[in-house]
Amino acid sequence: MAAATWGNFAAIVRLLLLVNAKASSVTPRGRVVIGKALSADHDVTVAETSRRGHATRLAQGAAASGVEVVAVLGGDGTLNEAANGLAGTSCALAPLPGGSTNVFARTIGLPNDPIEATGVLLDALARRSIRRVGLGSVNGRYYLFHTGVGFDAAVVEQVERRSGLKRYAGHPLFVYAALDTWTRHFDRSRPRFAVHHADGSVVDDGYLSIVLNTNPYTYLGNRPLDLAPEATLDRGLAAVTVRTMAFTRFVPVIASALGQGRLLRRSRWVDHRTDLASLTIEAYGPVPYQVDGDHLGDAELLEFRHDPEVLDLVVP
Repeated sequence: MAAATWGNFAAIVRLLLLVNAKASSVTPRGRVVIGKALSADHDVTVAETSRRGHATRLAQGAAASGVEVVAVLGGDGTLNEAANGLAGTSCALAPLPGGSTNVFARTIGLPNDPIEATGVLLDALARRSIRRVGLGSVNGRYYLFHTGVGFDAAVVEQVERRSGLKRYAGHPLFVYAALDTWTRHFDRSRPRFAVHHADGSVVDDGYLSIVLNTNPYTYLGNRPLDLAPEATLDRGLAAVTVRTMAFTRFVPVIASALGQGRLLRRSRWVDHRTDLASLTIEAYGPVPYQVDGDHLGDAELLEFRHDPEVLDLVVP
């Protein structure tokens, strides 16, 4: 989708810099440098999040008061909250990577360093570069890049239980949590849910499902984990459902996503669909789920929808 122009915006933009000071890559020095850089050209107010859900309310308030851009210095969870506050408004979202992985910021082409990304953001604001993009939603909550159900969400839950280590351990913590979840924290003895598609077909033996609004699913260091290259901000959702947890089948399928992903998309143990407007997951008892990297608990019914052109996004 080509970038559009904010023809009605003044040269100086009213901007809220929303900061999660607890995010993995946010430092006091970096916050000051970024604030000064943005304030040199624009009318900037700074607000700090203090609890879960706070970023949504701050973003909603900014949009209602006429702020034109909300820049988020934090991780993917904070960015998700802000997106939920801005969806359906004319106030644009501008990511600044401040977390441990920064999936969405890197997906749209930003550097992983927050100060470098600020320079890119300033250039985008000077060009008034924006896209009206689509979002996925699950049970009414919007998400930017994916929702994970089953084993994936159980891994995220274990990571969050060790949240104090995220700033220091980073990706090794995710690898450890995946192994720990596999051995101790997820029932692999039976399928956990069924995926019901709009065409009437049912995948009734799911252990893990990722419903993507963008690709890649995540990054391991600098390596993208590609599950569905077809998932973009101007297309429908993609759903990847893994139908086995047998080690010799599961591991090669997931590992293939670090390359071209051919085994992932061809395996008889994986259901792979694209350009979806909706789907429903019905669990066989409570199953964990996560949204944009935040574990949201367990559910027995998850209803997914794609909403096109619902969020203004500042893009490089």
